[in-house]
Amino acid sequence: MTTPPDCRLYLLTPPVLEDLAAFGHTLAQALDAGDVAALQVRLKGASDEVIAAAVDVIMPIAHSRDVAVILNDRPDLAAALGCDGVHVGQDDPPCREARRIMGKDAMIGVTCHDSRHLAMEAAEAGADYVAFGAFFPTTTKEAPTRAEPDLLTIWQESMEIPCVAIGGITVDTAEGLAAAGADFLAVSAGIWAHPEGPAVAVRELNAAIARGVAARAAASAGQ
Repeated sequence: MTTPPDCRLYLLTPPVLEDLAAFGHTLAQALDAGDVAALQVRLKGASDEVIAAAVDVIMPIAHSRDVAVILNDRPDLAAALGCDGVHVGQDDPPCREARRIMGKDAMIGVTCHDSRHLAMEAAEAGADYVAFGAFFPTTTKEAPTRAEPDLLTIWQESMEIPCVAIGGITVDTAEGLAAAGADFLAVSAGIWAHPEGPAVAVRELNAAIARGVAARAAASAGQ
C-alpha cells in the first residue's frame, strides 16, 4: 500500500502591491509562521519594472526560508529575473516553450482549469505540476471554470505529477481539498485578507492541511 503524499501550502501574492517594504515585512512574518512550499508573484497587468521591483524584494525573503519563487504568465521575465519557475495559463506561452526559455531545472506549472485532458497534455509536455480550479468562488481573479474535489482524487490515483488546487481556498475549505488529494493548496486572499492577519492564516491553513492529510491516510489505510 502506498502512503498518501503530503500536501503543502503555495502562496500567491495579492494582485497589487502598493507598499513593497510593508509587504516584505508581512511576507516574512507569514513565511515564519508555518510550512510554505512556494510563493507565486502574480501581478497581472503590472509593468515589467513593477514586477521586477517586487521580485527584488520578495526573492531574498523567500529564498532565505527555502521557499521557491514562481512568476505568473511570463517565462521570459521569470528567466531574466532569476525566478525558480513560472506558472503559465492556457493563453500564455505553452509549457514546452516555457521550458525552452527557462531551462531544465526550472519549475513549470500549468493552469488546467477543470480538465484532466489539459492536465495530461501538460504532463506529457513536461510540466512539474498542474493546477486545477477554481474550487470555490474567488474575488482574486475571474474564474472561467469550477472544479470539484473528486478531480483531485482521480488525478492522485492515476498520475504521478503533483496537482495544485486553486480558487477561493480558505482555512475552512483547505482540509477537504487536502483530504481529496491535492499536493499543494494555492491561496491568495485566504492568506492576505484573513481577519487575524497572514501569519495566523498560515498557521491555521497548515493545521487544516494536516487534518486533511491525516484523513486521506486513514481512508487509504482502510481500503
